[in-house]
Amino acid sequence: MSQSLSNIVCHIVFSTKNRIDLIQPEFEDELYSYICGIVRGQKGEILEIGGTTNHVHILALFHPSVSISDMMRYIKGGSSKWVHEKGVPVFQWQRGYGIFSVSESLSQRVAEYIRNQKQHHVKFTYEKELLLLLEKHKVKYDEKYIWD
Repeated sequence: MSQSLSNIVCHIVFSTKNRIDLIQPEFEDELYSYICGIVRGQKGEILEIGGTTNHVHILALFHPSVSISDMMRYIKGGSSKWVHEKGVPVFQWQRGYGIFSVSESLSQRVAEYIRNQKQHHVKFTYEKELLLLLEKHKVKYDEKYIWD
């Protein structure tokens, strides 16, 4: 094959440092647009983005030439700088992130889940949600190392 082809749908989730409510409604949509621009700039595509005041979910396709760790560094570093420039100098993302593969047949269901984050978090905390995602995707973890 003379070219590299892929369709790897990723569900990414990460929070603000210590899950502090720093994603304010007045700049939330702009933040999401900025993150979409970062991903487009790396030849990727955001299928859905959403979250709450303390975390973000992204459903995306990344270009195969960009590693996941590089993409996450671009997303988190660039968006953090952008939020600082918006006047929130204490803003930080947590160090890590969760990333889960999504089959094409389930991508619309995950997109809907992301769109409904605010309603979902009336019942569940971010901590509970992350643990459920890790268990659902059979990710091995030590809970003392996933919170910062």
